[in-house]
Amino acid sequence: MTPFLLPAEHEEFRASVRAMAQDKIAPRAAEIDERGEFPHDIYDALVAAGLHAVGIPEQYGGDGADATAAAIAVEEVARACASSSTILTSNKLGVTPLLLFGTEEQKRRYLPLVASGEALMAYAVSEREAGSDIGAMRCRAVRDGDGYRLDGVKTWITSAGVAGLLVVFAVTDPEAGSRGISAFVVHAEDPGISYGPPEKKMGLRGSVTREVFFDGCRIPADRMLGEPGRGMRIALSTLDRTRVSIGAQAVGIGQAALDAAVGYVREREQFGRPIGDFQGVQFMLADMGMRVTAARQLVYAAAARADGAPDLTFFGAAAKCFASDTAMRVATDAVQLFGGYGYTRDFPVERLMRDAKITQIYEGTNEIQRVVMARRLLG
Repeated sequence: MTPFLLPAEHEEFRASVRAMAQDKIAPRAAEIDERGEFPHDIYDALVAAGLHAVGIPEQYGGDGADATAAAIAVEEVARACASSSTILTSNKLGVTPLLLFGTEEQKRRYLPLVASGEALMAYAVSEREAGSDIGAMRCRAVRDGDGYRLDGVKTWITSAGVAGLLVVFAVTDPEAGSRGISAFVVHAEDPGISYGPPEKKMGLRGSVTREVFFDGCRIPADRMLGEPGRGMRIALSTLDRTRVSIGAQAVGIGQAALDAAVGYVREREQFGRPIGDFQGVQFMLADMGMRVTAARQLVYAAAARADGAPDLTFFGAAAKCFASDTAMRVATDAVQLFGGYGYTRDFPVERLMRDAKITQIYEGTNEIQRVVMARRLLG
């Protein structure tokens, strides 16, 4: 369905992304899920099409596209293969803190590497014990001469072991609580880094997720993003913007489930007629289409605020929360419409349901999103 009043250039961009995704990515989606491995060929195809890191400014080798175009790219790639769309969202997570808080030297050093496809980025904030409580992290960065020594473990890190660059958050002042966290750019080849085995996940199986271990990993002081102790602000400011990407990913998954359901009920016959002729099925489809369309509009409304509008925090949380809840409901309804076939891997809807679930959890659970929204409403 066509979004309301989206500029012509965005629609043209959507058409080009969709064509590429349907041609290069969709045919590989089931295999990517089955093998559970990072799709290097898809990464190469996204780089060749200039879609792996949409939105990096032109002065750093990027396309200079706006946040709406970036959301469209994630949505259309996720519609073809949700696992592959995490290439875009992973880069977005790493690029955003650089754009917001990096020095000019840091931007010129790292952003061209991402824009060219030479390096994929990862974002390392989560820890097993901290979870949604970022301020409870234990990973430490201790001053060591003219640099820092990094020790600790990060968990649930998308693209870990594949990414060449990581934005890592660590405690630099344990006495300062949440004001004692700082952010650093870490190179994958820095001594003292190792990785756990890939997590065996329910969905997004082609998005490699690992623990990252830092054991005396020494990094120069000029790798710090922003000032010491500003890590919490960097993390939250980044997530305000990148939650829009997760909303877009969820919209793509929901649209794919809706597409599959519509195609199926047109062909599947019971009692001598297509099941799409039955009003109960039509009502389900209507609700599915309504929710996906509403989620899309909310994601685009949030993207339009990504330059730092005062209500970005609310809209980013709302877009992520509503779109992911929509994706899960629509994918589940699609499985129901497929009946027993929907429960098998012969059709894509069971994969879409598994992929949808994580969008309600990562980059802040939907319970956390509701806390964020409520706090904004209450002032």
